[in-house]
Amino acid sequence: MKDFYDCVVIGGGPAGGSTASIVAESGFSTLLVERDPVPRFHVGESLMPECYWPLERIGVLDQVKRAGWQTKKSVQFVTHTGKESAPFFFREHDERECSTTWQVERSEFDKMLFDRAAELGADCHDRTRLVDVETEYGESDDQPVARAVTLKLADGTLKKVGCRVVVDATGQQSFLAGKLGLKEINPDLKKAAIWTYYRGAVRGEGDNDGATIILNTENRDSWFWFIPQSRDITSVGCVGDNDYLLKGRGTPEQVFEEELAKCPGLQPRLANATRVGKVSTAKEFSYMTRRHAGPGWVLVGDALGFIDPVYSSGVYFALEMGVRAGDAIVTGLQKDDVSAEQLGQWTDDFKAGASRVRQLVHAFYNRDFSIGRFMKEHPEYRGNLTDLLIGRVFHEDAGKMFPALGQSIEMARANAMSNSESMADTKPMPT
Repeated sequence: MKDFYDCVVIGGGPAGGSTASIVAESGFSTLLVERDPVPRFHVGESLMPECYWPLERIGVLDQVKRAGWQTKKSVQFVTHTGKESAPFFFREHDERECSTTWQVERSEFDKMLFDRAAELGADCHDRTRLVDVETEYGESDDQPVARAVTLKLADGTLKKVGCRVVVDATGQQSFLAGKLGLKEINPDLKKAAIWTYYRGAVRGEGDNDGATIILNTENRDSWFWFIPQSRDITSVGCVGDNDYLLKGRGTPEQVFEEELAKCPGLQPRLANATRVGKVSTAKEFSYMTRRHAGPGWVLVGDALGFIDPVYSSGVYFALEMGVRAGDAIVTGLQKDDVSAEQLGQWTDDFKAGASRVRQLVHAFYNRDFSIGRFMKEHPEYRGNLTDLLIGRVFHEDAGKMFPALGQSIEMARANAMSNSESMADTKPMPT
């Protein structure tokens, strides 16, 4: 490890690996560090089809195709009563190869990206922990300037490394955002997840066999993901409000089983399956950062923001941010301009696209909303909705369904209130 690099990337996940690949490929000295041993376990196996393009850009697409992971050609939703929607087949909207994606093993997938950065010239080290990012204020600066990082190496020694650009890809730890006070929690999306793995679960049929399936519980206080993987393993997770799932209810395993008993759509799929993984938990708080770049530093991946796991946007957004940030860094280094404006020039467009997924997430958690009902009311938006599920959100028409969606939710809410008032009016008077 050298004493100085053009770019230091902290975090070896999809965001960090893709950023490091772009910068290193352009010939700039790049250091990529990851605190855990690589390969590392990580949840988040389901990819959006639009991952195709950043994977192609960094040169791992053919390797992904050969990896043997479960292909994903559709998404399906199951109501709180167990009624299944028709699958949303991506190829019906776009027949190109990019409409097929994968359900990956994240340990193998992340290692592939880590190794790719090394192939392109990055100096890559795992078991290397970030201790601090050295920042200072110049006489005319109103933002902290990143100058160096302090790392704890695998042998326990500390090393200071100077750099021109620091990339924070530390995931939900979001080191720089925490240090600079930039993190803003979304109070409406304070969720938690409990998940495990099964062998022998019942999957969809034909081209729907690799579908990500979203299943609501009877009271809609939680929902389950069902993500088929290779080797007959399926990732199954439960998501609900943090307080509802994790406070005052016993062990995570007990809570998982209690919620499973309330999910009529999932029970038949797991009736003859065997649990093969431990039960894990995570807080899935949704947040965004107020500022995403500064002089000599930029945030990518979950370090910039996190929405929600329901539409599997996390890995795609991480890869997309990595490529966009990498391009901005390369241009900045070439021009000797590592200002906040240069390093963060991509963030406004990215946030506009990500906000469309965020709107769909808020709709999902609205108890008066039903994707199936909305599609019956507005079949003309099926292509638009499929676009959002694919991840094709970075164009002006991507949000054209939202005015109609808002009206549909308001009408459903009004009907629910009217029905509630009618039931109250018909109750017998006490004697």
